[in-house]
Amino acid sequence: MNQKQLEQMKSKKGFIAALDQSGGSSPKALKAYGIDQDQYNNDEEMFDLMHQMRTRMIKSPSFSGDEILGAILFQNTMDRKIDGKYTPDFLWEEKGIIPFLKVDKGLEPEKEGVQLMKPITDLTQTLEQAQKRNIFGTKMRSVIHAANPEGIKKIVDQQFEYGRQIADAGFVPILEPEVDITIPDKKEAEAILKDEIEKHLKDLPENELIMLKLSIPTVPGLYSEIMKDPHVVRVVALSGGYTREEANKKLAENPGLIASFSRALAEGLNANQTEEEFNKTMKHSVDAIFEASIK
Repeated sequence: MNQKQLEQMKSKKGFIAALDQSGGSSPKALKAYGIDQDQYNNDEEMFDLMHQMRTRMIKSPSFSGDEILGAILFQNTMDRKIDGKYTPDFLWEEKGIIPFLKVDKGLEPEKEGVQLMKPITDLTQTLEQAQKRNIFGTKMRSVIHAANPEGIKKIVDQQFEYGRQIADAGFVPILEPEVDITIPDKKEAEAILKDEIEKHLKDLPENELIMLKLSIPTVPGLYSEIMKDPHVVRVVALSGGYTREEANKKLAENPGLIASFSRALAEGLNANQTEEEFNKTMKHSVDAIFEASIK
């Protein structure tokens, strides 16, 4: 583990950029960017366009370690290059931004009010490749759709089980048990989730480190005690479908919680913008999310 990166992630002000759209979410991300599905013929062309979009974002002047602590990448992006360097190395060496890798394989069908992760059958090989690419940490997502105690326990159990394997391999895992922001019992689901997370934190080995990526809670400050746990490097928040303005407002009500936005970060960007227009939009987005993350 890179100790300089660990100290930066623990104590520096900023947020995490989520650039980890996978095959399933890429068409939607490209459409929002102004590229419709009739503009590419297959997955290879789609991923080429996604890498062009991500490269443009990463090379934008405001996308720097001054305000962005880390960036989460899709495996396809990890193995591609920007200006002759693998993307993780470009992020760290040229921008001062810590690289993370999305490792989950998507979601199972909903059961007991939750969607568990599909089995990560190639985790060992993925982590070996991540080691070669100088990745600092990983991220994996599951989703809670109801305040079902049994389902939420299974979600948290699974997240921590994989997290243990990832930590043992020398990475800092980001556990992401997302609570759907549209459900009527979101507040209740978050209370159950908090209790389950705290149970697992008590059982972690002394030196094991994790991060958590959670929906912005209905009750401001809900996760404040979790942030103080010595095992927790950082607690970050997903935008979850809120507009950037809504997400930033809610985030600012939770001191210590920092952003890890994807769609909200790219909001307003378009493939047809001039470099000046693109960079201006990017700067506005980065500055606004940074300000909400340091409240």
